[in-house]
Amino acid sequence: MKGRLFLFQWHEESAQQRARELREAGWEVEVEWEDGARGGNNVRANPPDLIVMDLARRPSHSRETADWLRSLKATRHIPIVFVDGTEEAIAKTKAKVGEAIYTSSSELRGVLEHQTGR
Repeated sequence: MKGRLFLFQWHEESAQQRARELREAGWEVEVEWEDGARGGNNVRANPPDLIVMDLARRPSHSRETADWLRSLKATRHIPIVFVDGTEEAIAKTKAKVGEAIYTSSSELRGVLEHQTGR
């Protein structure tokens, strides 16, 4: 197992597909596609190695959830990787969560492996 990650992706089919791909690549994946607060509480209760957040759909949900997780002592150290999104969504998110990692779907697996050193 490469590690545990929590995936926030705001479309059920896309979330299930990405989670399946990441599991096939050796990751343990928990996923949330409906409620950022519920997912954030799950992250806080059982912190993963990494958090992956989609910016392609409902980027404000990812941005607000990430900002909230950064405000908590228990979760502020967990690396956040934002995936895809428009230039505008990325710029707005960088203004709020600048220290995060930003990548594309095609580069995600390599970025995750680099983050964990696996």
